[in-house]
Amino acid sequence: MAYNKLARRAKIKKRVRKHVLGTSDQPRLSVFRSNKEIYAQIIDDQKGITLVSSSSLTLKDRGSKTEMALKTGKDVAEKATKAGIDKVRFDRNGYLYHGRIKSLAEGAREGGLKF
Repeated sequence: MAYNKLARRAKIKKRVRKHVLGTSDQPRLSVFRSNKEIYAQIIDDQKGITLVSSSSLTLKDRGSKTEMALKTGKDVAEKATKAGIDKVRFDRNGYLYHGRIKSLAEGAREGGLKF
């Protein structure tokens, strides 16, 4: 049983990653959330390479954390469409699908990614 937040997240991450695997035709969109920033990267797990990445650090416009997550999602979707990627598998990395994670996913969908 997970007694703290980090152990709980590690347990969920392990359970989710058993089923979510990125391939060359449908790579994995992985999300990392820190206290201040949010990061997203599209990964091909078969080759072990990162195809596209984006973070709230690289964006010029600032705003609330949720707004920055939305903009990061749109940015990663824009870069992915330029790279020829239109379908991904969403890896929330053990975080709850709520708040900034949900906002990033909605931004990626608005940008044209399907998952």
